[in-house]
Amino acid sequence: MAAAVKTSGGFCNTQQQWLHSTRDLFLHGSTRSNAKECKSRKTKKPTSLRVKATSTKVELDFNDPSWKQKFQEDWDNRFNLPRITDIYDLKPRPTTFSLMKQRTPTGDEDSTPMDMWNGYVNNDDRALMKVIKYSSPTSAGAECIDPDCSWVEQWVHRAGPRKDIYYEPNEVKAAIVTCGGLCPGLNDVIRQVVFTLETYGVKNIVGIPFGFRGFFEKGLKEMPLSRNLVENINLAGGSFLGVSRGGPKTSEIVDSIQARRIDMLFVLGGNGTHAGANAIHDECRKRKLKVSVVAVPKTIDNDIPLMDKTFGFDTAVEEAQRAINSAYIEARSAYHGIGLVKLMGRSSGFIAMHASLSSGQVDVCLIPEVSFALDGEYGVLQHLEQLIKNKGFCVVCVAEAAGQVSELTVELLQNSGATDASGNAILSDIGVHMQQKIKTHFKGIGVHADIKYIDPTYMVRACRANASDAILCTVLGQNAVHGAFAGFSGITSCICNTHYVYLPVTQVITAPKRVNHKGRMWHRCLTSTGQPDFR
Repeated sequence: MAAAVKTSGGFCNTQQQWLHSTRDLFLHGSTRSNAKECKSRKTKKPTSLRVKATSTKVELDFNDPSWKQKFQEDWDNRFNLPRITDIYDLKPRPTTFSLMKQRTPTGDEDSTPMDMWNGYVNNDDRALMKVIKYSSPTSAGAECIDPDCSWVEQWVHRAGPRKDIYYEPNEVKAAIVTCGGLCPGLNDVIRQVVFTLETYGVKNIVGIPFGFRGFFEKGLKEMPLSRNLVENINLAGGSFLGVSRGGPKTSEIVDSIQARRIDMLFVLGGNGTHAGANAIHDECRKRKLKVSVVAVPKTIDNDIPLMDKTFGFDTAVEEAQRAINSAYIEARSAYHGIGLVKLMGRSSGFIAMHASLSSGQVDVCLIPEVSFALDGEYGVLQHLEQLIKNKGFCVVCVAEAAGQVSELTVELLQNSGATDASGNAILSDIGVHMQQKIKTHFKGIGVHADIKYIDPTYMVRACRANASDAILCTVLGQNAVHGAFAGFSGITSCICNTHYVYLPVTQVITAPKRVNHKGRMWHRCLTSTGQPDFR
């Protein structure tokens, strides 16, 4: 790590037992759980790692003829990728990543092996963040910079392998950590990170058990990883390394990184985890450590801004759709049946909206971004009454934060103010609340209603990735390693406008992404459900 500092789900039984016993040996210290030992062991309660980022957008005067230039200069400055060369005077070396280095040119058997491969990304390659030119701010879903909706190009860095790298692979120690809650695809990303590191020639790869907790909790040892060990972990859901929320102070994590002599840290997680990764990156720069911190966006809620989607989202929608279809069958088979499904979505309604669209069986979709009333002439309950009268049954899909977190929503449930270990607000149960309200309403009007309530929360996030997510995880994991070897740090590997790019973590932790209630996708959902305005 020395350098000159600048002064400026389907295993066969035998294989499954072997993988699980190997994993448990490192994560739990034995192949069998010891309940008594866990109950009696006293552990230090971790301090939540919380970081708040603010936007650095420049104030623009649209009467100034040069405002576009100022905007683009500010954009380029904010989306410039941090590099370890910002604090170290390093010379690059030719990459060790090549998929054709053992092959010879066609028809020339006497020539030397090809050491140059045309599969590299140039550092000046960029991808457009936005591609729609809106003619007016009144266009559906319009995202305009100025009142005239002028076209301004917003470029971001293309992801992929570079010809030059800034680490000696045989000297690198790389670590992987999975934080927050479970999400489909975690094992797919772990697997691809290990595969790609080994392709570069890295031999020392470890997994940090149980999230950031693994950096400080006594008895949790780092797990050596290799291609042979992770070969088939993608066949099961969950995280091979384990997960947890919260963690110690940033300085304690970086102390552990220094003590372990880690050169690359790959952090898999959502909004809070990205904030934690950014704090670790900043602390490493403050200490002038040659450590690349690269994040991979994981959340079934799909609420990280700027990117098309996060891994795990497609699988969550697919599983949620199955719950909706079950609710539909239950409701249609019952006399005056009402199927009620609560889906995850702590601050956004993407899962509820997309699952409702994909199912096509939902009559009412409620999300936190759109205000609604349960009671009254134009309330949800009155609409359910009409649905029962007209078609005999109905299906309702509600996001867990509906009626609780949006500035557009009149809160239906009292906010306790409590938070979990990651600093996220602990929400009241909107599903149970609606179930009781529907029962009370129909009993009050003397109409029979048979309510079938389904909450598939943990089923949705604990399954293995589907084909779409598996491909996304593969690319994001590989690009995370390419970004680290290219000398970037404090970045996230993601997909924007269908292209794979790197974004500075600072730009994706400013605020959660939310459904645009004026956008075309929400309008499509309303067309599908046929629901009215409940305000």
